[in-house]
Amino acid sequence: MAHPIRLILLGFIFSLIGWLLPILMVLRVIEPTFTLSFLSYAASVSGLFLGIIGAAAYIRVHRK
Repeated sequence: MAHPIRLILLGFIFSLIGWLLPILMVLRVIEPTFTLSFLSYAASVSGLFLGIIGAAAYIRVHRK
């Protein structure tokens, strides 16, 4: 299993991508498409879940 800090960082990166892509689509920096919108949503949701799983694993490892 991956180290909990890595899971939290990966979740943060995915959430950041899921936040940055819609901003760029609204500003018309990149062309908004259905596929890109779905990819942005999937990155945001998977980042949230990875962050929660990483936080739970971190707590489980460092519990005393």
